[in-house]
Amino acid sequence: MLPSGGPPCFRMAQWIIDFIQEHGYLGIALLMLLENVFPPLPSEFIMPFGGFVSSQGELSLVGVVLAGTAGSLLGTLPWYWVGWRIGHDRLRVWTGRHGRWLAVSADDVENANHWFEQRGGRAVFLGRLVPGLRSVISALAGVAAMPLPRFLLWSTAGSLLWVTALATAGHALGGQYELVMRWLEPVTQVVLGAAVIAYVWRLWRFRRRG
Repeated sequence: MLPSGGPPCFRMAQWIIDFIQEHGYLGIALLMLLENVFPPLPSEFIMPFGGFVSSQGELSLVGVVLAGTAGSLLGTLPWYWVGWRIGHDRLRVWTGRHGRWLAVSADDVENANHWFEQRGGRAVFLGRLVPGLRSVISALAGVAAMPLPRFLLWSTAGSLLWVTALATAGHALGGQYELVMRWLEPVTQVVLGAAVIAYVWRLWRFRRRG
């Protein structure tokens, strides 16, 4: 049990632990599904706490990994479908009109699509291992019309590796989670700040180029 109150990441952590303890494997699968559809709920919180709960003997580590992988895989499908529905041509048109707010041009879309066509399988596999890219890579696979069975195969491989690593780390940490969480809050703030700075810098460069 983590201390009550404290910084937001402590409260989120305790909520996730309580949710997993109440709903078990189904709860883990649901959280991981939502993590892929709604990225601000990070798997870096969900799966280690699933491993933590398994270290208390309430769930098995293998079951936690399988539930997390299944939820993660299901969460890829909405973004894949969105990308497939939009398609390459419509995405180019949209970025030509509105891409400045994302600092993305139609040429960027063309280059990304060409790169994806050459390295689609590896891109999906590696994309499942990168925070913040997991949802995007699913949409790109849909835009590129990557065959669904191939997409699911590479997604499963990447998700299984990522989920296993996180759950195993949480299982190994066990009672030391309070110490880890005290370090996680400032690290999270630094990462978020760096992401905002990177976006502003890219937006400035994009508008200057335009």
